[in-house]
Amino acid sequence: MAGAGPLPGLEEIFLGHKDRVFRAAYRITGNAGDAEDVLQTVFLRLARQETLSEIVNLPAYLHRSAVNASLDLLRRSKESRTLSLDDEQNHVEAVSANTVQPSTEIRDWLRQALARLNPRSAEMFVLRFIEDYSNHEIAAMMKTSAAVVAVVLHRTRAQLKKDFKGIARGKR
Repeated sequence: MAGAGPLPGLEEIFLGHKDRVFRAAYRITGNAGDAEDVLQTVFLRLARQETLSEIVNLPAYLHRSAVNASLDLLRRSKESRTLSLDDEQNHVEAVSANTVQPSTEIRDWLRQALARLNPRSAEMFVLRFIEDYSNHEIAAMMKTSAAVVAVVLHRTRAQLKKDFKGIARGKR
């Protein structure tokens, strides 16, 4: 059966790009286990592709796939977390201000905030501010214009800033 085996070159592609995919996933999820899951998901999806020749820019494709799979994982984990208010209150009381670094809290908040955003906005935000791609590079990856990317990023930053201020006010 011709289509039963892995695509020719898939192993070479995996070996050449697995570190990039893992790092992108880890920066978003903040967890090595989750990043490994994303790595597997990305390459399983790639293995299911009929032909690799349709992918114009493989590194960009893999990176974007890692970002999307990471955001999907964050959304799924957010949806599956169903703590009661009592459990959440006990958890908050158990964690003192001395044991949690503010940067850890901010990273956790950002991960949760990204999971709540429109997927396209979250992806653009991650590509620009976490992965450090330019607006033009993001536009090319997402098949849109740099102006659209700039507008989406502006709105996304404004929304995140508003959300963060609301959270910060609630802590004091």
